[in-house]
Amino acid sequence: MASEFFRVEKLTKRFGGLTAVNAVSFELKRDELVGLIGPNGAGKTTLLRLITKILRPDSGRIVFNGEDITGLAPWTVVDRGIAGTFQNMRPFRHLPIIANVMVPLVAPRARRRGEWVQRIEAKAMDAREFVGISDMALEPASALSQGDLKRLEVARAIATEPELLLLDEPLGGLNSAESDLLARSIRRLHKGGRFGRLHSEGPAVLMIEHKLKELMSIVDRVIVVDYGEIIADGPPAEVVKNKRVIEAYLGTEHAAA
Repeated sequence: MASEFFRVEKLTKRFGGLTAVNAVSFELKRDELVGLIGPNGAGKTTLLRLITKILRPDSGRIVFNGEDITGLAPWTVVDRGIAGTFQNMRPFRHLPIIANVMVPLVAPRARRRGEWVQRIEAKAMDAREFVGISDMALEPASALSQGDLKRLEVARAIATEPELLLLDEPLGGLNSAESDLLARSIRRLHKGGRFGRLHSEGPAVLMIEHKLKELMSIVDRVIVVDYGEIIADGPPAEVVKNKRVIEAYLGTEHAAA
């Protein structure tokens, strides 16, 4: 039976003669935290850009909460409850960090969320604290390191209180301790860790990450893509033993060895 929460059906995207995403289909349940992995150039980021409507598919459908959102604009998708972060970060570099997080709090979705909007600055502070940059508020975003910019992007995304959170390598640029802290924060958010009105139910999460140790420690399920196609989908312990996955990462010769 198809999931009523989120479903991708035969999604395809081509760039000239290159098929970046090839008839990809999968479902997410409301209570899942899922890792999306694969070699460089496998089509992972393109897939997230299709879901957030930054790119439009050549064919296929995207269904969210029973609604076909394939043709919607990016800002409408955010308003429906999907937020994401990407590797090419675009903060308001000359604005203070606190202001960067306050911006999504005046979006239509945020304004409908209730009386807490009257505490917009406190809400932004909560988001910063959640991702571990609570000691930085008035510094301009241009002063942040690459790793801190990643955490700022996550803070801006969760400020919209999404039902589905898409993360593209959120741990990139972070050291081991920072990666562990943010990974655990993402898990806590997903499980309903206190943030805004998220008490008993956090967002579903689809997360691209190359730091597999940290990823595998927090996800419930892993989807593996290679050459734009899904080659494995299942619990982390099973996926890491999958022959096709090992070959995709190491090559046929090394996998055999």
